[in-house]
Amino acid sequence: MTQGPETFDAIILGAGGAGMMCAATAGQRGKAVLLVDHAEAPGKKILISGGGRCNFTNVFTAADRYISANPHFAKSALGRYRPEDFITLVEAHRIAWHEKTLGQLFCDGSARQIVDMLLEECAAGNVDMALGEAISSVDHADGLFRIAFGGRQVAAPALVIATGGLSIPKMGATGFAYDLARKFGLKVVEPRPALVPFTLGPDDALFTSLSGVSADVIARTGKVAFREAALFTHRGLSGPAILQVSSYWRHRDPVEINFLPDQPDGWLRALKRDNARFTLRRALADRLPDRLAQALADRIGATGELGERKDAALAQVERHLARWTFHPNGTEGFAKAEVTVGGIATDGLSSQTMEARRIPGLYAIGEAVDVTGWLGGYNFQWAWASGVAAGQAL
Repeated sequence: MTQGPETFDAIILGAGGAGMMCAATAGQRGKAVLLVDHAEAPGKKILISGGGRCNFTNVFTAADRYISANPHFAKSALGRYRPEDFITLVEAHRIAWHEKTLGQLFCDGSARQIVDMLLEECAAGNVDMALGEAISSVDHADGLFRIAFGGRQVAAPALVIATGGLSIPKMGATGFAYDLARKFGLKVVEPRPALVPFTLGPDDALFTSLSGVSADVIARTGKVAFREAALFTHRGLSGPAILQVSSYWRHRDPVEINFLPDQPDGWLRALKRDNARFTLRRALADRLPDRLAQALADRIGATGELGERKDAALAQVERHLARWTFHPNGTEGFAKAEVTVGGIATDGLSSQTMEARRIPGLYAIGEAVDVTGWLGGYNFQWAWASGVAAGQAL
């Protein structure tokens, strides 16, 4: 007789943050759960996050800080599993943490503590794990999902897609989630790199020579703007402000930078009245890193003393510095992107449970879904919240 597949209540594909959270939640509810991943170890992206300290949530989490074709989709899950809920879990595992700027929470120690915590939670739910196993087939018939990998055949009435997006392929990222979603008739919003540095073309070569220089700026593209640091690199622009706007940027869109966000309108003309012998370079060097001040002054071409220039000309310089326009020729792509914008379309999923509307028992969570957060812990909070939502529904 041919032996039938091993059976579980739920099979979760992907042992990242969302997958482990979902597995732990369902397992602790008494469900028989199998967690499968092609990587040899779980939580690889968690380990490299936050400079190795894991920016595990943000206290200012709200649905309007996420990008999605449906801006309301994330509200339900985020509202039912909040940052304070994850903080309670972190503290229950005696993990010390601290808050940085803008509501970002980090481990005092290592990101490894978050992975170990999730593994302990999975163990508490008796979750079975199959790591280092590439999936060879996924089928659905007679109300069961059948998965084949590494010589094993397994089946369950519920399948959770938690294999993430395309960002950081060297960490094992693939388009598996999208291929699987399409197989089952779900739509996919075009994936593109997000939270990613820009590259600049020859017209802005002057600025790539400033590699390593950073400044506090307001970066803007379209209707969105962020005030944080911008960093010049040998290829273009990076830093938190730039990464934030990159998630909204479309090819050929301009990116405007206000290099002096604290200076009021008329500041340069006022400086002329008080210090007529100042040069523009001197004025900028008092407010910006010296190499950046020199580069901006050189590009503007405002030589001589401020007293030699008319107020109208100085007003034009002020406007230039407040709305300096770059035209990125691209980004550094998925290789350097922290997350993926786009993914499995939310209109085919329940915002309450993450279950596919037309395929009972099929769920999608985490980065695989068309929900992408700002920089600063928002994407982890979506992983936890969507994982819990599905885990409670399994």
